[in-house]
Amino acid sequence: MKDFIQINENDNVIVAVREIAAGEKVTLGHAGTVTALETIPAGHKMAVCDIAPDVQVTKYGFCIGHAKEEIRRGQWVHVHNLKTALGDLLTYTYEPVEAALRPTGEAFFEGFQRPDGQAGVRNEIWIIPTVGCVNSIAQAMAKSANERVLGSVQEVIAFPHPYGCSQMGNDQEHTRTILADLVHHPNAGGVLVLGLGCENSNIEELKRYIGAYDAKRVKFLVCQEWEDEMAQGAAVLDELITYASGFQREKISASKLVVGMKCGGSDGFSGITANPLVGRFSDLLISKGGTTILTEVPEMFGAETLLMNRCGTKELFGQTVALVNDFKQYFKDHNQTIYENPSPGNKKGGISTLEDKSLGCTQKSGRAPVSGVLAYGERVHGTGLHLLSAPGNDLVASTALAASGAQIVLFTTGRGTPFAAPVPTVKISSNSALAQKKKNWIDFDAGVLVEEAEFEQTGQELFDYVLAVASGKKVCSEEAGFHDMAIFKQGVTL
Repeated sequence: MKDFIQINENDNVIVAVREIAAGEKVTLGHAGTVTALETIPAGHKMAVCDIAPDVQVTKYGFCIGHAKEEIRRGQWVHVHNLKTALGDLLTYTYEPVEAALRPTGEAFFEGFQRPDGQAGVRNEIWIIPTVGCVNSIAQAMAKSANERVLGSVQEVIAFPHPYGCSQMGNDQEHTRTILADLVHHPNAGGVLVLGLGCENSNIEELKRYIGAYDAKRVKFLVCQEWEDEMAQGAAVLDELITYASGFQREKISASKLVVGMKCGGSDGFSGITANPLVGRFSDLLISKGGTTILTEVPEMFGAETLLMNRCGTKELFGQTVALVNDFKQYFKDHNQTIYENPSPGNKKGGISTLEDKSLGCTQKSGRAPVSGVLAYGERVHGTGLHLLSAPGNDLVASTALAASGAQIVLFTTGRGTPFAAPVPTVKISSNSALAQKKKNWIDFDAGVLVEEAEFEQTGQELFDYVLAVASGKKVCSEEAGFHDMAIFKQGVTL
């Protein structure tokens, strides 16, 4: 195993692969040896030259902040001596770079072809509550109905949430939009929309957001209208199970796949192993006509120009600028510090500034041109790489990816997490120690890249694994029975 990684030859820091003890010498090759002046934890940075106060600290070939004080060659570089160099709202110049990908051979998965042209990777029955008041009823209905699933129907799943009433403005719009998006999701062979009857986002109101739907696939039930809502719900769910059981897996082009990309609990290896590996997956899928979606806008801050300059048109560039600056304005409108990031877990793992985090985070986008920019709750309407407006919060952002049409979410992590999005959520560890420790959480180990595994081969292995998941292989969170969702809340609760 390597002792350290220097990501770019122009970097003035290296990343320790293992703990480097104080007094230990590491060999940099042409730059000679560096003696660690203090213990450098695994995943953390060590200076390879003297860095004067206010001078840039460089990682990934880009500035990740300025030195707060003099940093000596061999010193640990972290939050105690490194500060962000980012500003607030910025003006950007479009400087396009060549980012086209060459098409590659077609790939396939075994999925469920839907009548509307979409393809599902699961054949589930979803219960969507319009309001939090009926959450327990939805969960009870799902538990009972799971004893009656048949044929190709895999599971009946309720998606409880606390919203749908006592909301105002954008919060109410977000709730209605996200719920309507989930109703249309192709992983659901049938959907029961479960209402109370007196809520703001009642079924008749929500139908305006759902639009056209297949009455065989989507059913509605208002609990206040029935003497025994459980009995009526069971009858409706049995209808949906019977309908959905008629779908069978069939060979479908990978061009029908939409895959969301997210990271959480990142560490110093995330931007070196897991995130670039997902970027390789993204390029592979796009080269075969598929679609990927990158989100968590606050974790683009500091690396946003890399995405902006890959926009295929000046119009897309302008939309990406608005995506970033609108999110910064959201922080300012709530009197919050834009750069209140990274998290405690990120810092413990070796990430020091938001630039450090963002430059690693955006590695998930690969090299493809940006072909679309989506508002929160907007469903994807094209192929290629898309950017989606959503916060960094893991559950909110992953739900947003599913709502936009992702049938699968790839979630990279250096610390580990057990949660699940509404769709299969592939957990990819940035380090092998996590993969070995949390085998019940982690689906794919990208930490092997530190141990001399070949990048292209590992990228193909991840691509093949995702096709297996699309064809029915359960991920760890599915095996555990986990299904989570969260909606973006910004305003007043009445």
